[in-house]
Amino acid sequence: MTNKKILEVCLSPDLGGLELYMSRCTNELSKSFDVSCVVASKSKLKDFIQDVQKFEINRKSSFSMSASLKLAKIIDKQNIDIVHLHWTKDLPIVVLAKIFSKRKPKIVQTRHMTMTRFKNDFYHKFLYKNIDTIICVTKALQEQVNKFIPKDIRPRTKLLYLGANESKALNDEQITEFKKELKVENSFMLGLIGRINEFKGQHLLIEAMNLLKEKELDIKAYIIGHAMSEEYLEKLKQKVIKYELEEQVLFVGFTNEPSKFMQACDVVLMTSKNETFGLVTIEAMRNGTAVIASNSGGVLEIIDDEKTGLLFESGNYEDLALKVEKLYKDETLRKELTKAGQKKAEELFDNKKQFEKLNEFFREFR
Repeated sequence: MTNKKILEVCLSPDLGGLELYMSRCTNELSKSFDVSCVVASKSKLKDFIQDVQKFEINRKSSFSMSASLKLAKIIDKQNIDIVHLHWTKDLPIVVLAKIFSKRKPKIVQTRHMTMTRFKNDFYHKFLYKNIDTIICVTKALQEQVNKFIPKDIRPRTKLLYLGANESKALNDEQITEFKKELKVENSFMLGLIGRINEFKGQHLLIEAMNLLKEKELDIKAYIIGHAMSEEYLEKLKQKVIKYELEEQVLFVGFTNEPSKFMQACDVVLMTSKNETFGLVTIEAMRNGTAVIASNSGGVLEIIDDEKTGLLFESGNYEDLALKVEKLYKDETLRKELTKAGQKKAEELFDNKKQFEKLNEFFREFR
């Protein structure tokens, strides 16, 4: 056990891949380090963090002075050596807290979002010269950080993929029973798992399902996740009614058992416009399900087209429909992709292996 004291910080009010990764970091790192964490007062994260001292901060904005001062007090009182943050919008609060604190801890950011423009203005120079290391979740993101942050203020960068846990495999009887609950019958089953918002591209699935219905293919699609935008959810539901797809497209809502859904599906989709990483994709691969994803962002480092999954042209629902049809008609190909995808996910995107690397990084951190 090392005495290094780490403070995990995530003041995001949401509960998606980024936030859940922070909770996993907190739980995993606490096995080797003295870890405490800070979450937003209205956070949904609290229930996912076990046996670790938790602090709550009321975050009004990215430039909340009161939040920075409160965080600085926590840093000093807990004798924090390293602040590990995850949400880019927390950067100003964390950097100001470092400046206000007596401890002056090192700051490590795990960056989950793409970087698209140069950070050479005064504000960004102020932020980045106070950060020690940026952990990038894809090679593409590491390249962006090296390109857009000027060398004289650029923090060190490190590549560390996200990982997925090995899931307990359901037997045929359990899957049949689960499909019966979902009223799948003998239909080919598609799953789209993630927060319901326009960026995630659920509308593309509905448009693709309309084309597949016209071809009289027996397919059912399940949209799983909570709505970030009620307005967008309503638009999706109206589209389903317009195309008379009420029997083919079903909204399931949030689930605590995503791996159960993934194993029941014939294919899991990832339709986001430009996902930085694509955690759902590797989780599906680990669960032994074929994947179809848009050909953009971090997915290009996960899926080798026609080998470990299929890629469709980002934003193109006609191409998505063609790829679904391909796996609907070719069971041999689907099984080959499933097997190869599972193997790649176990080798490159295993949660245990990735957290061992993160532990090693913090052990050697100076």
